[in-house]
Amino acid sequence: MDQDGRGFGNRGRRVVLVLGLVLAGVGVVRGAGSVEVKRARPPQKWDRSTTSIFIDNALATLEGDRPTFGGRPATAPGGSGGSADEPDMPGPGGFKWSTLISEETLTDEVKEQKGVVTEATARPSDFKGGGYDKARVAFSSLALAFGVIAAYDGDIRWRKQSATARDLFARAGFNCKVGTDQSLAESKARLADLATLLEGGAPQARADRDEDFKWSQVAGRPALMKRLEEAEKRISPAASSKGDFQKQSAAALREAEIVAAIGEAIRQPAYEYHEDDSYRGHAAAMRDAAARLRTALQKGDYESGRTAIGELKKSCDACHGDFRG
Repeated sequence: MDQDGRGFGNRGRRVVLVLGLVLAGVGVVRGAGSVEVKRARPPQKWDRSTTSIFIDNALATLEGDRPTFGGRPATAPGGSGGSADEPDMPGPGGFKWSTLISEETLTDEVKEQKGVVTEATARPSDFKGGGYDKARVAFSSLALAFGVIAAYDGDIRWRKQSATARDLFARAGFNCKVGTDQSLAESKARLADLATLLEGGAPQARADRDEDFKWSQVAGRPALMKRLEEAEKRISPAASSKGDFQKQSAAALREAEIVAAIGEAIRQPAYEYHEDDSYRGHAAAMRDAAARLRTALQKGDYESGRTAIGELKKSCDACHGDFRG
């Protein structure tokens, strides 16, 4: 009886209904292990006491937006779109660097800059006579590469050593503003660390950092501008003709990715001129043009590639007109 003395009530009828459905589906065992399932026929019409248990329209009682279970559209900086195989989550730095630069390009950049440092530090006289500036650009480029690796979305080579390498090469880059015995000694020590990394080891030195990492501490703007100038020289030949576009495709692709990565890095908070809207706009335009060139090179689309190269040069010229040094 219910507390009000009216028999089972609605709750009791629910229990009876559930038990009836369960019993109707019980199998009767026949023979050795064979089971015949007897199923109850559905009633022709439900009585009111049964239908009152159920909700006519369940969706009408739900609150909030219905979830979308389709694939997430991938996006790249500047609305240029992304590929379907991009990682679903950004890297530790909160940005999806894979939309701008590949692991292969980062690896090639590290190897190339090692060669630049090796040549710049081969003889003390050459280093002090101007090699220190080449080493500065190379170490700054290395610091940027390892900074991207440290924040990359997805598994990537040198991930565990990237933060240490980033800080060590960044410090060497800043110290190579002058050619002294001290900066030469540090350059050779960092060159040894770089060789260890390429051989699969980890640097023994540690860079002391008293505060949280900031992109402005990776490399000075003048050093990265020189790396951008080198990239522009390597990209320009690809715009000459369709044949040159195809011939220069691999080299131009790598340089386009480097440009895009630099464009994003120099837009980060605390970087020089970050509070200037026009500066951030120039950097974004350069980054997006490089990203469009990257896509065109991957597709072999000469016309789109030539347009992107023109946009890239225009963004660089505009930035140089407003910001020098």
